[in-house]
Amino acid sequence: MRKYELLCILKTGFDIESSDQTIASIENAIKGFNGSILITNKIGRKKLAYDIAKNRDAFYVVFDIEIGAEKIIELKRYLKLNETVLRSFVLIKKEKPAKTASRSAMSAN
Repeated sequence: MRKYELLCILKTGFDIESSDQTIASIENAIKGFNGSILITNKIGRKKLAYDIAKNRDAFYVVFDIEIGAEKIIELKRYLKLNETVLRSFVLIKKEKPAKTASRSAMSAN
């Protein structure tokens, strides 16, 4: 399983409870696809650069997830069919290389 970062842009034409329900349904979908949620970061309501489906504002949520590569296609399809999700982006998280002794020795000089 690989680590991914999932950004979801949600409609804001509803109350906070509905956005929490949408976030919970996305989390349940990820778990349903045998994935795990590492971090959920609710960024909040932001103004869009341009209107998307007549929405000027949207609620941003970022998930750090771990899921099988074959399940990403199914997750994307689920998000596309969810009417409260305006846009979604999935990025592969790359592991940061560990600092080596040679790098620390170079920085000391």
